[in-house]
Amino acid sequence: MTSCKQNSMVSIQREADFNFDWKFTLLKDTTSLTKIPLPDADWRDVRLPHDWSVEFSFDSNLEGCTGYLPGGVGVYQKHFKSPANKKEKSTFVLFDGVYNNAKFWINGQYLGFNPYGYSPRYFDVTPFLKEGNEDNVMTVYVDHSRYADSRWYTGSGIYRNVKLITVNKLHIPIWGTYITTPEISKEEAKINLEATVVNQGFENTSFTLNTAIFDNSGKEVTTVSSAVIMTSGEEKKVDQVMTVSNPKLWDTDHPNMYKAVTTIIHNENIVDEYITPFGIRDLRFDKDTGFYLNGKSTYVKGVCLHHDAGLVGAAVPRGVWERRLSILKEAGVNAVRTSHNPFSEEFLDICDEMGFLVQNEIFDEMDNPKDKQFNKNETRELYITRGYTEHFQEWGESDLKRTIMRDRNHPSVFQWSIGNEIEWTYPHYQHISGLWDPEVKGGYWNKIPHLTPAEMKARYNALPERKYVLAETAHRLSKWVKEMDITRPVTANLIIPVASCASGYADALDVVGFSYQIKQYDWCKEHYPDMLFTGNENSGYLSEWKSVTDNPMVFSMYMWTGIDYMGESQDDWPQKAWPGDMLDLAGFEKAGYNHFKSIWTDEPFLKIQTHALSESPFKMDEDGNVVPASRKALNWNNFLSKEHWNYEAGETVIVEVVSNLPEAELFLNGKSLGSLKLADYEDNIMRWAVPYEAGILEARAVNTQAKLQTASSPAKIKVTVDKTQLAANAYDVAHLVVQLIDKDGLPVKTTEQEIVFNIEGDVRLLGVDNGWNKSTQDFQTNKVLTHQGRCLAIVQANKSAGNVNIKVSAEGMEPQMVTIAIQ
Repeated sequence: MTSCKQNSMVSIQREADFNFDWKFTLLKDTTSLTKIPLPDADWRDVRLPHDWSVEFSFDSNLEGCTGYLPGGVGVYQKHFKSPANKKEKSTFVLFDGVYNNAKFWINGQYLGFNPYGYSPRYFDVTPFLKEGNEDNVMTVYVDHSRYADSRWYTGSGIYRNVKLITVNKLHIPIWGTYITTPEISKEEAKINLEATVVNQGFENTSFTLNTAIFDNSGKEVTTVSSAVIMTSGEEKKVDQVMTVSNPKLWDTDHPNMYKAVTTIIHNENIVDEYITPFGIRDLRFDKDTGFYLNGKSTYVKGVCLHHDAGLVGAAVPRGVWERRLSILKEAGVNAVRTSHNPFSEEFLDICDEMGFLVQNEIFDEMDNPKDKQFNKNETRELYITRGYTEHFQEWGESDLKRTIMRDRNHPSVFQWSIGNEIEWTYPHYQHISGLWDPEVKGGYWNKIPHLTPAEMKARYNALPERKYVLAETAHRLSKWVKEMDITRPVTANLIIPVASCASGYADALDVVGFSYQIKQYDWCKEHYPDMLFTGNENSGYLSEWKSVTDNPMVFSMYMWTGIDYMGESQDDWPQKAWPGDMLDLAGFEKAGYNHFKSIWTDEPFLKIQTHALSESPFKMDEDGNVVPASRKALNWNNFLSKEHWNYEAGETVIVEVVSNLPEAELFLNGKSLGSLKLADYEDNIMRWAVPYEAGILEARAVNTQAKLQTASSPAKIKVTVDKTQLAANAYDVAHLVVQLIDKDGLPVKTTEQEIVFNIEGDVRLLGVDNGWNKSTQDFQTNKVLTHQGRCLAIVQANKSAGNVNIKVSAEGMEPQMVTIAIQ
């Protein structure tokens, strides 16, 4: 018997990992299943998360919008024993994400459908479970035959975690708690917990609902108990109020977490226990002065991200996200926009723990479809591009509400975005704005309207009757959000904000997010003074950041994008991925990483990067100074410059010194090439034009140096591994980064060579990549041609312990050995 006294955070295990021992096969047609379960003895063994698309070779005959990789139709089955007597316990299966158009069965009994590939869905399988020792069979049918149904790479399959949840008949349901922190001071924080309790089996019964809150060290800091009476079959919400003294607040620098452990005590036994991680923090948004986190004015230094991660596709291990987010954090990034769909629960857990703000975006399409291949509104109907719009009317509310119920206790989530650039799918918004009128020269981008708001409103009111009205849809979605959570603002990413303000679409939003169009901030504020405008999607330029620092109202910038992502590359073979601003597909740093680190961090920063004058957007004036060839040159090019000093003798090279220090002096082989002041450079990058001479290029600033040195031909392989010990849990990963080096140990970044990884031991090679968005080499192989002299391999532990030896080799070089201990 379990004592009713709560002495620890964990005493009942509700959740079981349901990711292992699945069978999988691809089907040749799109005919839905009829005879279920299917014979699966000759199917592949897979463990989840699983993305089958990334296993294939890139194919120029496929669609660039989804990265030149296929979709298809797949079926998964899992055999398992019933976890408990179904008369005493209830069992649920929770899928965090299946892409897409998924149908679910248990023992041949149809459970339901989930068309949206990004929303979580669970099913009560209790009535259909078999008794005794007989196997149950879970069947999941995934129809991604419409493989170009998105503007980015989606992946295919059960690509997120699955859990089997077994609970007492008297229990808190999945996503059954909701915690808010309405009053916070230095001395104390008020905690409101709303717990839903379901009585599936007991007759009229009374019980105690106890909640204890623990801090990060495991210390209990407060507790509360409630006496509850319920009838059989009833679902009841129970409100509890607690106070935490001297609260440790959650913010981006100190992501302090708490756990609320809620137990149901019936007849002196703990029959259910529900753990809710949460953070104590205060959000305030001011229409004139921006965003405040815990009372402190805060800039949101954000990146837009898509949900893939290079060689692992959409089935991203936790450790891969941790590596990528850690690198971004070092450059000052403190926020992520989940473009353009909800991410996994695991991703939000990481953001909670690492201190990232998250704008949780729900939809990229609503009433009308986008053109997946060429963006904007759809102009032709193709089977392969049929997307979520076909399901939005029926499923939109459910998908949104399930997502918010799952995510609303995460302190990292600070905004709900209902949609991205939806105006493109309502073409009359272009007419409303006047920015596409014939007399407007030079395009619509960043233009100040020639129409007044009243004239735009008149155009809007004169529109003919139409099936869907965006403003009405937006108000409906905003209402759905607020039915689930009133503690965070509703936003959206507006590509034609002047028209959205005039039409009433922006009225549905608490924070009006701009997609680029930064020159329209002041115009919109002048005409709509009670609205709060800020950036939800931005180019990776210094000018975009200055639109934040120069305007007290504007508090956020989300660069497009922080990391390269597959897809959105139609008719541009072999480019399979969109080039982002800071990291490439392998998580390697690009020039943009240096650019943003120089403005988003306070620690002294100094880096040298170079590119040939012949490919530069800059030129030399008659005095030999480097000047922009046009105004566009001042927009940061975040992938042109490289960190090496290897050119042709006498070739003129643009040397860039990226720094947050006021002045730097450049030296070539010990000879000074002069000092430059950061304040003299509009784009915050100091530049010299230098005739190439082999040797050492060095920049010096106050107590800081940086240098590049000419490398000779590659002679060795340098292998760096981020973890030499992995847990034998079949999840933990290690990243092996290979860099070609010369005889003196200098990195060689201008010569490429094939690298081969041979593994001895029980570990899974997830794949290899060189990070280049134009590389069409297979991911799931053991060899790869380097790019800039480097490449990446990711290995994942299995469940057996022991040492794993990895030989890394290249022709003509001594192999390098890496040993990883699996424990």
